[in-house]
Amino acid sequence: MTTTPMPGPAFDWTGRTVLVTGAEGFIGSALTELLLERGAKVRAFVHYKPYGERGHLAHLLDRVETVAGDVRDAGRVMDAVAGCDTVFHLAALIGIPYSYDSPGAYVATNVGGTENVAEACRRHGVRRMVHTSTSEVYGTALTAPISEDHPFQPQSPYSASKIGADMMALSHWHAFELPVTVVRPFNTYGPRQSARAVIPTILAQLHAGAREIRLGSLTPTRDFTYVTDTARGFLALAECDRALGEVVNLGTGQEIAVGELARKLIEASGRDGVEVVVDPARLRPAGSEVERLLSDNRRAREWAGWRPEVTLEEGLKHTSEWIAGHPHLFAAHRYQV
Repeated sequence: MTTTPMPGPAFDWTGRTVLVTGAEGFIGSALTELLLERGAKVRAFVHYKPYGERGHLAHLLDRVETVAGDVRDAGRVMDAVAGCDTVFHLAALIGIPYSYDSPGAYVATNVGGTENVAEACRRHGVRRMVHTSTSEVYGTALTAPISEDHPFQPQSPYSASKIGADMMALSHWHAFELPVTVVRPFNTYGPRQSARAVIPTILAQLHAGAREIRLGSLTPTRDFTYVTDTARGFLALAECDRALGEVVNLGTGQEIAVGELARKLIEASGRDGVEVVVDPARLRPAGSEVERLLSDNRRAREWAGWRPEVTLEEGLKHTSEWIAGHPHLFAAHRYQV
């Protein structure tokens, strides 16, 4: 029998200097917002762009300290970590299809970048480093639900690079006693997610008036977690000493097939008479498709008291409304890798 831990004193983020790498991204910006709500002083490490674009941080620029750079630059990372209490490492090269074209870039950014962040955290003596993993490291479920002890299956260069990044982070716990926790989200979705992911892909097509929704394989199942729940999980695990040196899944423990998800999204968007068809250009290479992802979230629940709060139906409705209000961000009829 397992029990939820009794709540201890509330962790106070007020006044703590917190670095978020990849803060301008989808999950990073949601985490930044939550940290600001909790009173933290957020330092946002963003990928340098000569045209000055700040991604999803534009509405927060007057509330955060931004540091532009690249996680592959060890010196720049070292400077950014200085003086921080906590470091949330989310910066990564993401997207599975592009990893087939440029696997070396994924190794350099995801593995090398994580080593730079971990070493900077060790040198500066941070209270906690939280490293971001992905459920893709598990590949197709051999047993379900998937616990943190499930074998790795590198079914894409992206997943292989994230396995390497996770191991690099954990090696600093074993070798140097770096206080690090590896957080492994399952299929986070919500407003501000890019069109490379399945939910925005479907909704962008629907809100552009498509009569056919073009997708890859319809049979894989996924465990979808709304972005604010994922952000809460990051904070809960940054506050949890039991999670030091450990890997913790963040997922709902419920799965849905892509085809059924498409039907729910058609309903959420208010569209009728839309057909779902398989687009060969969107299919993963043979042997690379992950057929099933379903999380075992007991560690997050029992160690950190975390539970998802947003139902799939609520989350899909919120996401649909956001995409409908931002059509300029999506090229609905072009496949985006």
